[in-house]
Amino acid sequence: MAKLYFYYSTMNAGKSTTLLQSAFNYEERGMKTLLLTAAFDDRYGVGKISSRIGLEAEANLFTEETDLYELAKETLKTRAIDCVMVDESQFLSRMQVFQLSEIADQLRIPVLCYGLRTDFQGNLFEGSLHLLAWADELKELKTICHCGSKATMVIRVSEDGSPIHEGAQKEIGGNDKYIALCRKHFKEASFA
Repeated sequence: MAKLYFYYSTMNAGKSTTLLQSAFNYEERGMKTLLLTAAFDDRYGVGKISSRIGLEAEANLFTEETDLYELAKETLKTRAIDCVMVDESQFLSRMQVFQLSEIADQLRIPVLCYGLRTDFQGNLFEGSLHLLAWADELKELKTICHCGSKATMVIRVSEDGSPIHEGAQKEIGGNDKYIALCRKHFKEASFA
């Protein structure tokens, strides 16, 4: 039976690197993957999954309107899919998480999702909320806070490094805008 997996973490834990390594492993064995990433994130180019260590691969884009189940069915008309891999899965909608579960359940293709669990205010993203609820397997990818403890949260910062407490949930950025922290330091930065 194919499963729906959710690999979650905070910033800088290697989510995209892990996804790209998994895709390489499938391809190296002659298997075909369907790579997906949010159209919202174009920091490294449109239609690319990129890691901070320099790995990258072409990917299909999804928006809020994309029916991922139909995309997989259409792709299957022209080539095999041995695994679906989704980067930036926190940006999925509830319905898209359902569609991914249908790919696993009905098409019997494993689906590996990689994304953030919470936003800069400590709230779950919609995609993450439903992946945490519906995924067959949850896997935390770990990184560390500046104090050496496990980082589980992220804050958004201004250009001068001051914490930002309000704003849109979806704002793309890297180390210039976000810092991964343990819960203790997140609370100190967010509620001080």
